[in-house]
Amino acid sequence: MYWQEPDDVDAVLADDAVSASLAPVAAAVTAAPASRWWASPVDRNRQVYVHFLLAGDRQADGRPALRGAATRLASWRANTASEELVAAAERPADPSAGYSGRWWSAPNMSGLVVTTRPLSGLGAVRLWLVEDNLGWSGARCWSAVPRPAARVYEIRGPGDWESLVTRYPLDVTRSRRHDWWRATGWAGRWLIPDFAGVAADYDAVHLTVGGYLTTAGRALAVGDDRTMLAGWDPDATYWLADVLAGVGGPVRWKISPDDRWSAVSGTDA
Repeated sequence: MYWQEPDDVDAVLADDAVSASLAPVAAAVTAAPASRWWASPVDRNRQVYVHFLLAGDRQADGRPALRGAATRLASWRANTASEELVAAAERPADPSAGYSGRWWSAPNMSGLVVTTRPLSGLGAVRLWLVEDNLGWSGARCWSAVPRPAARVYEIRGPGDWESLVTRYPLDVTRSRRHDWWRATGWAGRWLIPDFAGVAADYDAVHLTVGGYLTTAGRALAVGDDRTMLAGWDPDATYWLADVLAGVGGPVRWKISPDDRWSAVSGTDA
């Protein structure tokens, strides 16, 4: 977890003997027909936007904001720079000090539209594969279709993430150093992609499931610095430009006590 030291489970999984014993399981899972899509790029035929709901939620319907990506990106960039200044003024340089803050490297809380593909009988991937579940009771889902010519950067593994950070580096050391030091032990400089810069060359960034499994949570070298993919859900695409068109109204989904999602009425269309 990106905000704390490795726990007992992490220590066990890091053991070479445990890794060796689990390797055949991983090989079987990744070779199974049902997991073949894990390596596939963004589904350009259909995407689904998920708006999660808490119990008793009475807020607006949550439909995706398909316009205004440039404004949201500019605000995200300004807020990130502001967080760095505040952290520099209020937090010590000692990474072991008891401070915590934003730990993700995805453009979360930017207002950008985030989508995943739908799977037959299951609905949107994001209903099932989310890193930080906040105890939602339901969701509204909208279908969306990207323009055929949309430029999408694919993160298929650590090398793709490292290349993205190398091309568009953004220093977030002051705001991330305490959390990420606890998770990795790295006390040096931390970088993430400057997504406002990425938007000059790409309309979206997609993380494959395989990319998530091989990249998330690792302190990866970018020259003498480090980067980490954190807070980005498997198969999620962040849309950096206004290249999506909505299709129809929302479909409501509910979650059962055993954490299984089902459509309330109709189908996930």
